[in-house]
Amino acid sequence: MGKRKKSSRKPQGPKKKEPLPTAFPCLFCNHEKSVSVKMDKKAGTGELSCKVCGQSFQTGINYLSAAVDIYSDWIDACDTVAKEAAEAEKPDGPSSYADLATGAGGRRNSDMDIDRHLVDVVDDDGEAAYADS
Repeated sequence: MGKRKKSSRKPQGPKKKEPLPTAFPCLFCNHEKSVSVKMDKKAGTGELSCKVCGQSFQTGINYLSAAVDIYSDWIDACDTVAKEAAEAEKPDGPSSYADLATGAGGRRNSDMDIDRHLVDVVDDDGEAAYADS
């Protein structure tokens, strides 16, 4: 038996690459395409600014950097500042259920010297009926 003859296909050219965006939404005023990025590769700096609210950011770049990299650096810097501000405003009290379980002394309820197996049922009067061991 012979092989089937494959239909001849024409060679396709290289796929066209979609250019990366240079205008982005602003994190502060939420306007679409209001943040523009300018790169000075000779000086090694990238700068972005919002046309609406005037926010600006500057960072160092290299020869491989693109506008998206500068925008992502800005997002990372904003997240870092927000986390630092949240920790500065953090109250001294417990912040999670695990902190509540440990209590102020750092001991868990299960570490305390209370024998919970002695109490079986709490009556309607609020008094406990103790089990006989």
